[in-house]
Amino acid sequence: MADSTTPHQVAIVGCGIIGRTHAETIAARSDATVTALVDVDPAAARALAARITEAGQPEPAVYGDLAAALAGSDVSLVAICTPSGTHADLAEQALDNKVHVVIEKPLDVDLGRARRLDAAVTRAANHGVLCSVISQHRFDPGSALVADAIRAGRFGQLTSAVATVAWWRSDEYYASAGWRGTWAQDGGGALMNQGVHTVDLLLWFMGRPVQIQAQALRAAHHAIEVEDTVVATLTFDNGAVATLHATTAAYPGGRTRIAVHGTRGGAEIEDDVLRRFNADGGEQDLPVDQQANDDSSRQQLSIEGHSRQYADIFDAVSNGVEPGLTVRDGIEALATVRAVYIASTLQRPVKFLDVLEGRYDDVDVSRGIGLPPR
Repeated sequence: MADSTTPHQVAIVGCGIIGRTHAETIAARSDATVTALVDVDPAAARALAARITEAGQPEPAVYGDLAAALAGSDVSLVAICTPSGTHADLAEQALDNKVHVVIEKPLDVDLGRARRLDAAVTRAANHGVLCSVISQHRFDPGSALVADAIRAGRFGQLTSAVATVAWWRSDEYYASAGWRGTWAQDGGGALMNQGVHTVDLLLWFMGRPVQIQAQALRAAHHAIEVEDTVVATLTFDNGAVATLHATTAAYPGGRTRIAVHGTRGGAEIEDDVLRRFNADGGEQDLPVDQQANDDSSRQQLSIEGHSRQYADIFDAVSNGVEPGLTVRDGIEALATVRAVYIASTLQRPVKFLDVLEGRYDDVDVSRGIGLPPR
């Protein structure tokens, strides 16, 4: 139970890189504090506790599991920053204790667990408790501008989209943690781990997919279980089509880009910065504050994205409304990734709704990640 003197008291579960991002985001706020850190590795939790105190914040208590943290500290919100395959179970545990939850992307790697979490979210809502999934790029100014233009019909009829995530990850990266590159905990490779934010933006812009076909493979990293390269095509409810590409085999690392095209305009976002914006059948009208184009501004956008999403989440808690990103949004992004893997495994198009509703839950998608032809 939270102490009424501090509105938002946060337990961070998972004290690795992304846990540090959440801790820094919360430390920058005047209305929130990290009261507890949870990690199976005590050294990781102690190291993050030291970073928090060095920044002038109160020292959080350190625990080895979530149950102990909930019992031992004042906690009003739990941030789940553990390996992806543990997300839903930990979130459900927190919700059942009537504590708000924020889940780092992706929601989970298993649709069955995600559906059970959705039921837990419904139960928790009856007690005024909410759950949100991190997809911070929805809060980037460029992404928000594009979404608003689409909702207002300023691009005319949407016709197509292109989404690509061209990154490089070394063999050392995958070997750096036992869960990386595994089906059980990473849930997939380039698309599930690196590309899920771009998948979420694609769905936000284009709507719900209808049908997906795909090819996934291990092009460069043969020691991992999952894919390092995938290409898919999607059709949407609105009749538009899209291509989706994700890879961690693009040395030395390229761009993340999403482009949306319509009959009266369109937009392109590259590395989280809006590069092109045409609307209402006119010439390019790119706002001045969207023209930043250097590495430091992109890094700042990444940091600010978490800050903006946390502001949305805390506003939702205070006002008793749904956050901007819900578990249902996370489930649809997860189902899209899963549909790509299923389509690659079966070597035929699959219906998104069939995947969402569980008709392919028994498909072993590890069979669908092939090696490149020789």
